[in-house]
Amino acid sequence: MGIINDKFMLENKTAEKLYNEYAKDMPIIDYHCHLVPEMIAADHKFKNAYELFLGGDHYKWRQMRSFGIDEEYITGAADEYEKWLGFAKVMPYLIGNPLYHWTALELKRYFDIDKPLNEKTAKEIWDICNEKLNCDDFSARNLILKSNVEIICTTDDPSDDLRFHKQIKADGFKTRVLPAFRPDKAINIDKDGFDEYLSTNGIDSFEKLLGWLDERIEYFSENGCCISDHALDYVPYAEGDAKTVLDKKLSGKELTKEEADVYKTAVIKHLAERYAKKGWAMQLHIGALRNNNTKMFKKLGADTGFDSINDLCVAENLARLLDALDTDVILPKTILYTLNPKDNYVLGTMLGNFQSGPFKSKLQFGSGWWFNDNEDGMISQMKALGNLGILGKFIGMLTDSRSFVSYPRHEYFRRILCNLLGEWVESGRYPEDFDSLEKIVKGISYSNAKEYFGF
Repeated sequence: MGIINDKFMLENKTAEKLYNEYAKDMPIIDYHCHLVPEMIAADHKFKNAYELFLGGDHYKWRQMRSFGIDEEYITGAADEYEKWLGFAKVMPYLIGNPLYHWTALELKRYFDIDKPLNEKTAKEIWDICNEKLNCDDFSARNLILKSNVEIICTTDDPSDDLRFHKQIKADGFKTRVLPAFRPDKAINIDKDGFDEYLSTNGIDSFEKLLGWLDERIEYFSENGCCISDHALDYVPYAEGDAKTVLDKKLSGKELTKEEADVYKTAVIKHLAERYAKKGWAMQLHIGALRNNNTKMFKKLGADTGFDSINDLCVAENLARLLDALDTDVILPKTILYTLNPKDNYVLGTMLGNFQSGPFKSKLQFGSGWWFNDNEDGMISQMKALGNLGILGKFIGMLTDSRSFVSYPRHEYFRRILCNLLGEWVESGRYPEDFDSLEKIVKGISYSNAKEYFGF
C-alpha cells in the first residue's frame, strides 16, 4: 500500500476538519503555469507515461542526474521505457523530497495506483498508465477537468498571436485558459538574443519599443489577460536616459551594468503604469541563478535543470522601485516571489510599505516558489506572512508547472495549510472559530485569488 490516504499530512483533528470540509473540494485557480496552450487547444493525447510524467520535467531530471543516471536515459535518445525505469529506480531514495509525494499523489488521483513507484513496480505501473492514456478520458483537456481547474493562466511572450487561446475559447472549453504577459525578452537588454528579438518585432528605437509593448498589452487584454509576469535575476533600479542606452546597444556597443539597469528600470516603470491602468496584477519572480552549467546549457538549452538560488541583496532596489511606482501613482497590484528563503522576511516587511485601499492586500507575498515548493518552504513562507502581514488574504498556490498532472500540488499545499492552521488552533494560538477558519481556508485555497485578479 502507498502513503496516500485521507489523513495524509493531516496530523490533528482540526486539520482533518479544515481540509475535508473546506479545502478539499474547492476549484483550482492556476494563475501561473507553463502549460503549452497548443497542447490544450489540440486536446493532446499522451503516448505513454514517460511523456506525461517525465517529458520536459527538469525537477525530475535533476534528481536522476544526482542518482547517477546517464544523460542518455534522461534527455538522450534512449528508449522511453528505459527512461521511465531510470526514474523509478530513483524514487525510493527521494525520502524528504516533494517529488516523492507529488508522484504518489499523481499516480493515486489520476490512475488509482496505490503502490510506490520503484524498480520492481515500474513495468506494472507503466502498463496501467499507458492503458488508461489510450482512452479519451486522459487527454490534456480531460486531465484538466478531472483536476477541477476553473482558470489557467499560461506564460506568454508579448509577440504571441494567442491563436491557441482563441481556439480554446471558441471551442467552449469549460476551463478558462487565459494568457499572461511575460515581457522578459524585451527587458533583458544584457542577455543574448536581445537585438534579434527587437529586430524580429520591427523595433529600432525606444519609442517604437514602448509603442509595441502598449499595443501588445492591449491585444492581450482583449484576449482575457489580467496578469503579467517578470523573471528578475536581480531587482534593477537606476535613473537615467533609457533612450540613449538603447541607441548605444543597437549601435553594437557594450553597456555597463548601470546603463543596462537604467533601461530595465524605465521599461518596467512604463509597463507597471500600463498594468495599473488595466487593473492587471504584476508578478515579480526574484532571485534565480540560471543556466549555471555552461556545457549542458550549450547542449540542452534553458529550463533543463541547471538553475539554482541566487544570494544577492534585494531589499534596497526593490524598495526604490516600488516607491517610485507608488510615488507616481502607477503601482499595480503586485505579487513578490523570492527564490531565496533568506528574503522571506525582506519581502514580508516590504509588503506593508505600499498597501493601500480599496484593495485587500494589494501587495502579495507569493507562495513558496520552485526550490521552495516543498513542505518546509511553504510553511516558512506562510509563517513569515503570518508573522508580518495578513495570511488570511493570501492568494495561495500555483503550479508553476509544465505537467498536466501537476494539479495535486494544490492538494499537497492545502493539506500543509490546514495542518499548520490546525496546529495553531489546537495549541491555543487561535480559537475554534470555524466560521472564520472556513473563510480563511476557502479564501487561501480559491476565493482570495478569484477576488484579487477579478476573475
